[in-house]
Amino acid sequence: MSASQEPAKGGVGARNQRRSRKRDVARSRRLRAAVFGFVGALLLVAFTGVVGMHCFANRPGPAVADRVAVSWPAGLGASEAADLLADLGLVGSPTAMSLYLRTVGAAACFEPGPHLLPSQATPKLLAELLCRDPQAPRVTVTIPEGFHRFAIAARLESSGVCARDAFVKASADRELLHALGLELGAEPGTDTAEGFLFPATYRLALDSDPAEVLRRMVEESNKRWRALAATNAAGLATLAESLGFGRREIVTLASIVEKEAAVADERPIIASVFLNRMRDRRAFPSGRLESDPTAMYACHAIPDAVPSCQGWNGRASSAINRDPANTFSTYTRAGLPPGPIASPGDDAIEAVLAPRDTRYFYFVAAGQNRHTFSETFEQHQQAVRKLRERQGR
Repeated sequence: MSASQEPAKGGVGARNQRRSRKRDVARSRRLRAAVFGFVGALLLVAFTGVVGMHCFANRPGPAVADRVAVSWPAGLGASEAADLLADLGLVGSPTAMSLYLRTVGAAACFEPGPHLLPSQATPKLLAELLCRDPQAPRVTVTIPEGFHRFAIAARLESSGVCARDAFVKASADRELLHALGLELGAEPGTDTAEGFLFPATYRLALDSDPAEVLRRMVEESNKRWRALAATNAAGLATLAESLGFGRREIVTLASIVEKEAAVADERPIIASVFLNRMRDRRAFPSGRLESDPTAMYACHAIPDAVPSCQGWNGRASSAINRDPANTFSTYTRAGLPPGPIASPGDDAIEAVLAPRDTRYFYFVAAGQNRHTFSETFEQHQQAVRKLRERQGR
């Protein structure tokens, strides 16, 4: 055999090695493809889950009553919270809600206590509200002059800020009011924040803590009082000397002026009428202010204690004015009622601090939101007769 015909050394082995390397490369490619496929599937599942959770978080919940007031228990976990929200009708799937709450860790920041949760709220919004997140939506709420605390509470609820009953309760929380430095009355219905919830426009979070809303209104009242007292120091000193008035008495009288006056220029005149009645007992021996709004306030504050308030239609009546059980009536007792009856604004407080100098002791409606003022009872009776003639009575 010639040298050219001799088989090459290692020819078979080399071919086997090449085949083995090809098989290894193929296996490696298949393994990589499998790994990439598995990772891709995981990413797809994760992406689908994230998208699904995002959609769930921003999907409006069921439509229920306008708003749901609830006292949120302390210590609820995600599942318990989801079940409670489902019981309240605010979420359709407690299982999905529980998963969402776990995902965002909301259960750890829930704030126990009173909450006001809106209908058709998204799971994201519910979590923000229950945690009282600073980024929760806010609303603008205007509290008009002359609103009492019950009307303020109703306005706050209708705006979604806090539940009416929860705010009314906070406004009578003695510990909170003492912490805010308020001087409270001793008679029933007077140990509250009435008169010191300043009427203004506020920017408030949905589902706010009622105590924090109250604190903000009282702080605004304190700020306004300091400014008014500084600019009316002489009037403040005169009231203290002549009638023994402090801030509470001034605010009480201002709240009556606020309820009686319908036009701004009459506030200082109406204030003068009431002050004249209290100061000059020779000209006005009874010292009674005889203001309907004071008597009617009892039907808001202490209705169960005043028999004539039963079945009240919201109007003044002789029965309510003359009811001996009505401690707020200025028809049956001389001087001021035992506490404020509404929230007076700057102008009403200033009207008391700087009243018009008059000798008026009486006033009666004259039409178009104005009044006729009189110095004597005879003049007053004549004004009353004219009013009745205009009314066809």
